[in-house]
Amino acid sequence: MTAGAPIAAARGLCSCHVCQLVSRRTGNGRVAHCPRCGARLHFRRPGSVQRCWALVIASYILYIPANALIMMETGSLITYRKDTIVSGVVHLWKTGSWMIAVIVFIASVAIPLLKLFSLTLLLISVQRRSTWNPRQRTRLYRLVEAVGRWSMLDIYVVTLLAALVQLGSMATVKAGPAAVAFGAVVVLTMFATMEFEPRLIWDPLQKEEFHD
Repeated sequence: MTAGAPIAAARGLCSCHVCQLVSRRTGNGRVAHCPRCGARLHFRRPGSVQRCWALVIASYILYIPANALIMMETGSLITYRKDTIVSGVVHLWKTGSWMIAVIVFIASVAIPLLKLFSLTLLLISVQRRSTWNPRQRTRLYRLVEAVGRWSMLDIYVVTLLAALVQLGSMATVKAGPAAVAFGAVVVLTMFATMEFEPRLIWDPLQKEEFHD
């Protein structure tokens, strides 16, 4: 889409948020419903920015205990360790597992934080009705949407280790309280990405305003 090109809403077309059917509706103030599933039609998902902000702020709050609290406890007859995400990365690095340390750091520390920063940037730009690089911002949204599920690496690792170690009797592995906070951060950022309305990125390029 190029700047100034007519958008679907300008022609009375809107996509159902439930079944994705594209329907034509008029802007005469009447409530319109999807002819397929009966859901109420909106040119833009109402309240998406507010809900997305709420989820992003909650994710920022939970990101602190996710990194400050204990993620995994490991014990044996000789040693017993309690590791946060960062201390686990440091331990892996010191023991020579550099590649695993880098993967865990990127997937469990960098990606969630970059997702939050990206969503914050998108929300601020939409609220300010910025016309700055809409194509690049749309690509950023698609990237955040694509990588969301892959930031739960720590949860997968803890669960797998706990299941494998339970087969023996000489060691124990269990998840710490940070696992709950970290899982909540990942889930909330995924919901925030789903709530964000990417079409709002392009609306400032149009002269028309669309209201339900």
